[in-house]
Amino acid sequence: MLALGAPFALRGARAADWPSKPMRLVVPYAPGGGADAVARILARHVGDSLGQSIVVENKGGAGSIIGTDLVAKAEPDGYTLLLGQSGPISINPAVYKSLPYDPLRDLAPVCMTNSYPYVLVVNSKATPAATLQEFVALAKAKPGSMNYGTTGVGAANHLMSELFCAKAGLKMTHIPYRGTALAVADTVAGQVTMVFGDPVSVLPHINSGTLRGLAVTSPQRSPVASQIPTMAESGYPGVEAVAWHGIFVPAKTPQPIVDRLNAELVKALRVAEIKEVLSRQAMEPVGSTQQEFVAFLRKDIAMWKDVASAANVTVE
Repeated sequence: MLALGAPFALRGARAADWPSKPMRLVVPYAPGGGADAVARILARHVGDSLGQSIVVENKGGAGSIIGTDLVAKAEPDGYTLLLGQSGPISINPAVYKSLPYDPLRDLAPVCMTNSYPYVLVVNSKATPAATLQEFVALAKAKPGSMNYGTTGVGAANHLMSELFCAKAGLKMTHIPYRGTALAVADTVAGQVTMVFGDPVSVLPHINSGTLRGLAVTSPQRSPVASQIPTMAESGYPGVEAVAWHGIFVPAKTPQPIVDRLNAELVKALRVAEIKEVLSRQAMEPVGSTQQEFVAFLRKDIAMWKDVASAANVTVE
């Protein structure tokens, strides 16, 4: 009995002493961009509050699988954190035939930090549609003549486009790119009919009048683009999703550590400086409880699996 209880006693002692050394926050993307900005300001504020530094480590590659798997296999002692995102956590399990990690089995969600919708945009001059319903009518009048850009096969905006086309009964050609910027640039140039873009990439073009925002995919209108109606308001209530960031730790991390991290993250997300950084990235702070985050993830993962299966989208 004493032998069996020893690991639990040791884990409890470690949790009581945590944190007693610097931590690392793994970002499964290259430096720069929205995810990196979120990670660095959260690391600074949470680290200061905990009295230990949190070092951001960028581990990009393989569709963000490398960095995510690194944390999934790390020691569950509270010293290795992950900035997770909808792509590697919710979407990868839906499109990859095999993954080295299971997000619900190998990772413990701590807190959803922020979210943002996808914005369906078209070229203002090339596509004379003021509303989503007008756009659908135009596309149906010329089946197969329009296309949509994405950030690659199996990406969130690929699945979002497939879901929308299925709900609207449209036939459009998929044009995959190697990043959001390229897809948006070709939409601005009129070579791409439509793209579901993230707000920070498309809002400057919407504000300049080059692109027209027809709908957002969030359940309610987004504060960062309140003038644009939701997909539901536009007649397509089933076309709904948000992108998000959140903090994870390896599974079996002691619950007291998870609870302390959650409390510190929620507190940090109320800081004006962090709200300002998120606002510049056209993101909204969330600050969920762990239980809320777990419930959301189960629904999000199941939803993307259904969409990928219906569209027959897979990645080797």
